[in-house]
Order: sequence, then C-alpha cells, then structure tokens
Amino acid sequence: MDLDLDDIQAGALHERPSPYVGTYLLLRVNDRRDGRKLVRRLIPLLSPAGAGGAWLTVAFTYRGLEALGVPPESLAGFAPEFREGMAARAAILGDVGESGPENWEPPLGGPDVHIALATLAPDQASLDEAVAKARRAREEFPGVEVIWRQDCYQLPTGRTSFGFKDGIGQPAVEGLGEHPGETPIKAGEFILGYPDETGGQAPMPVPEVLGRNGTYVVFRKLHTRVAAYRRYLRDRAADRREEALLGAKMVGRWPSGAPLTLAPDGDDPSLGADPKRNNDFRYGDDLRGLKCPAGAHARRANPRDALDHEGAVDVRLHRMIRRGTSYGPPLPDGVLEDDGADRGIIFVFAGAHPRRQFEFVKTQWLNDGIFIGAPQESDPLVGRGGDFTVPRQPIRRRLRDLPPFVVTRGGEYCFAPSLSALRWIADLREMP
Repeated sequence: MDLDLDDIQAGALHERPSPYVGTYLLLRVNDRRDGRKLVRRLIPLLSPAGAGGAWLTVAFTYRGLEALGVPPESLAGFAPEFREGMAARAAILGDVGESGPENWEPPLGGPDVHIALATLAPDQASLDEAVAKARRAREEFPGVEVIWRQDCYQLPTGRTSFGFKDGIGQPAVEGLGEHPGETPIKAGEFILGYPDETGGQAPMPVPEVLGRNGTYVVFRKLHTRVAAYRRYLRDRAADRREEALLGAKMVGRWPSGAPLTLAPDGDDPSLGADPKRNNDFRYGDDLRGLKCPAGAHARRANPRDALDHEGAVDVRLHRMIRRGTSYGPPLPDGVLEDDGADRGIIFVFAGAHPRRQFEFVKTQWLNDGIFIGAPQESDPLVGRGGDFTVPRQPIRRRLRDLPPFVVTRGGEYCFAPSLSALRWIADLREMP
C-alpha cells in the first residue's frame, strides 16, 4: 500500500527523535477568520511524515472545527466519540473520582480548547526555533489566543517517570517498512482513506479531502504518583532484587525494556536496547503467565497471540500508535516521599478508529480483567487500583490494595487533518 506521505502530518507516523524536547499548546479561536488565516500560515511549518528534525503538528477538537466554520454536513461525518469530546465520555473511560473532569486541569475538557499544537525537536535550540516560528504566526492574528502550555521531554535514560524504558511495541504500519517479528498492520487502521484490517475503510467526513490522510488524536495528561509506586514495592519486597522483580511483573518488562517473556529471571540491558529483539516475542507459550503475568501492563495493552485461543478477539483491530512524553521534574532515585511536584506523562494516540482502538483498550483491557479471567483486577500501573495476581509455582502471589498510581489531569479528542485538508479549512468562506 502506497501512503501519501507528502500529505500526512509528521506527528501521525513519524518516529520521535531520541532524545527530544517538546511543547504542547492549546488555543482558542475567538475570530474564525483569524483562525483560518492562522491555519494557512502554519501549513508551511508542518513537515510531512518522514521528514527529520523538529516538526510541528496541528490538530482540532470538534468545537475547534465548529469555531473555524466547518459546515454541519461535514462535521456530522466525524466519529461520534470525537464529536462528543473526552469529558463527555469520562465515565465510560473510567475517568471518575479524582480523575473525573470536575478535577481536570483547566481548560482541558472544556469548551475553549479549539486547536492543539505539538512541537517536538531533538534539542532545545531546534525546539525554540520551531516554537518561535509558530508564535510569530499566531501573533499576527489577535482573534486566536493561547490558553494552555505544557513543556515535555524525554528523560536522559529514555524511561518514564516510573523508571521503565518507553516507546517499545509500536505497531508496524503497512507501507512504512517492517518491524521484527510482526506482520505490518493495514494503514487504514491509523490513517483515514485506506483499507483497514476488516477490508473496509473507516468512515470519513465529506468532502473526501477533509478526511483522507487525516487521523484522530487522543491527548491525555496523566499525573504519576511515583513515590507511592516506589513505596508500595518497597513495603512488599524482602530485598531490592524482589522489589525489581515485582515492578517488572507489574509492567511486563524490566526497566531496560527487556520483556519478561525473553528474560524472566533478571534484567538484560543488551536485550532491552536491541530494537530487533526487544519486541520480537509472543505470549502463546506462557498462557499461565509464569513468565509475564496476564494482568501485566504491557500484556494488557497488547496481548499479542495470548488471545488467539479465544477465537473472537482479533488483537490487530485494537492496536494504536502511541506517543508518550514526560513532563515535570523527575523524582530523584531512591526518594520515597512525594515532593508535591506535578510530574507524569502526556499520552498521545493516533488512529482511525478511536472507539475500537483507544476506548476498547482503555475500558476492556486496562480497566477490566474479564478477558484474563480476573474481573476484579485492573491494570496494576495505570488502572483504578485493587489486586494484582502474580502466577508462580507452587503458589501464586496476590498483591492486594494497589492504590491508583496514575491520575487523569485532563484530555481531548482531536483530529489531525492532512495538509490538503488544512488548505481546505483555510479556504473556507462565510455562508451567504
């Protein structure tokens, strides 16, 4: 399948540089004419997918497309969950209690978020230059206002705030080359206008130019309780070795990225650092979870072949492109008390089917345990808390009363149009 890479925004398919720094901006459109002029001014700054260096990605909420004057007949063709917005679907997603929209960081989830700009670069100088270009473009149009900013970065270790290597396990996309040990997934699972794994295509808005080569983007700010996570492991381990093992069992990988299925007894940094090996594995020979528990975070998010025996579950229909970035100061190694700083992950997902990709994985695999025979359990790292079972011989171990280690601070459903669609939006005129 030939992808029109010159028309697809870089952020949809582009691998991030490593290391990287970045900035997310949210904008409100107070004057649709200024908003459309800004869109036109940003188009030359958007590197097409496959380009290197710093790049800018622009996406819109449903309210943002309304604010820019996209006609109702076009808006009606977008996915229902995108039209509703993430705050309206919070209860479905499990964003309740302290993770509920009433506790989200303003303006996330509110009516004022219209445009999202993401800028990532390999170094601070490149980022500053790219952000400056975007700022100069916006400053010419007073009818558009910046209402939120979040700086982000990759930790020097390449790991998340919980201490585990990030960015492993991205799906291979047909037309973008192959990944070791994985059959590429149809491009239509991620980009509108192409065949997907069902043989059909995701529904698109009209006219075709508005939808084709675009993708839906899930944006979530997740606060991580790193000190609570460390204390939980420390309190339940006899020594540092057991502490590391319990952490790996919860995640499904060792801190280096080495998967438990290939390194069940101890971390293997050389394996974790090898992109040709660290994602080339299956769970079919470990259905009991003696190497990697069925409820581990990585296995829940991508069960691979572990559900093949179920017959009715096609894991390939639920894959997603993930773009996680860290924000806030890292908690120093060994610190077990919370310092009050806001730190965590900006989670970004790109795909053509938000409901059966992000929402299915979040609700059926991360929040629930029915599919692994443990309906009372959820993901031990990003779930609602509760229990977590570690299979072992002769007697399994059950970790009880896990607190929630991740709290949702806000989120948005967005749409990242193609460059052609951005020109179409920029050229919109007022209805007579």
